[in-house]
Amino acid sequence: MIPVGGRTLSQTFFLAIVAAGVVVAYDWALTVGQEIELIWRQRCSLMTVLYLVIRYIGIPFSIANVLEIMPLVSLTDAVSNIMNYAMNWTNVIMTAMLGVIMIARLHAMYQGSRTMLLFLVIIFLAVNIACVVLAAIGIKTVVGDEVILSGMHMCSYSYEGDVLLLFSMIWMLNTVWEVLALCLSVWIAVKHFRDLQRLGPSTGSTIGDCFRVLMKSHVLYFASFAGVSCFQLINLSPAVLNSNSMGVEILNGILQVLTIVQMFVLGPRLILSV
Repeated sequence: MIPVGGRTLSQTFFLAIVAAGVVVAYDWALTVGQEIELIWRQRCSLMTVLYLVIRYIGIPFSIANVLEIMPLVSLTDAVSNIMNYAMNWTNVIMTAMLGVIMIARLHAMYQGSRTMLLFLVIIFLAVNIACVVLAAIGIKTVVGDEVILSGMHMCSYSYEGDVLLLFSMIWMLNTVWEVLALCLSVWIAVKHFRDLQRLGPSTGSTIGDCFRVLMKSHVLYFASFAGVSCFQLINLSPAVLNSNSMGVEILNGILQVLTIVQMFVLGPRLILSV
């Protein structure tokens, strides 16, 4: 597979995809104890279902991602196109699921406010309906062609029309949503910091207390989500798409790792961070 923009497959990109899969599997091994305690031993709920779907799609998704770009694995055009459609729609669905998790966390952080819940749901639906429509239009324009690189038969994906503009619009909408969630979580963190500052002399608050506030308010998670979306927008800029420099290849590899980590590591951990 040749990544977005027609870049040729590089060793850096391939290693990044493999590294992302290793991170997903390693994180699952680290959190399996929490998973058993907080998911399997609890009653079925929306959060447990979301956790299981995201967590256990992550590993096969990572494997499929590696197989799709592995030179030694030969795929027919039909199979390659099916995998491409499936993985693109998986990205769309996983992003929507992460949005539901973010709504649940923000709703809890704002003490179950119905007004906040209604506000978040309206914004979430508007953003995701638009993203689904844009993705449906964009994915239809993907064209798969067989290319030969160093004697290896591989599939290259090219895009017709203004599909890159559509993809940029999708990530712009996602960025708006995630920046909004970040701002709301920062506001809660600021309120906690004010409480610490007011009670500091009597409670002896420390830097560790400040870090716990950041974790409790999920600011670091929301900042990570917004950061990945900003990276995606940078990656879709004409200057990056039209460059084959080593710096761009490294950026593209880092982005692949961050995107998979966002979906299949940070998402499940946000549910476990009760």
